[in-house]
Amino acid sequence: MKRLAVLLPLTLGGCVVGTVARTAVDVATLPVKVVSAGVDAATTSQAEADQKRGRELRRQDEERGRQARAMQERCAKGRALPTDIC
Repeated sequence: MKRLAVLLPLTLGGCVVGTVARTAVDVATLPVKVVSAGVDAATTSQAEADQKRGRELRRQDEERGRQARAMQERCAKGRALPTDIC
């Protein structure tokens, strides 16, 4: 009976060893994951930079369109500014 009690933890030890090994790997890789997440948050990929630039260009186009429509309206009403091209 004593032999069985001694052998029982050894047969179940594979699960415990696997869990301990997995935990050790998680602890060892955690700093790498944290640093890579920080670098990813701090840097901008080329695609992200292109998207940002595209949004800025669209915003500028919309503003120029609003200004052009306002100028046309002022010209049509006869209230043109000195800078308007009527």
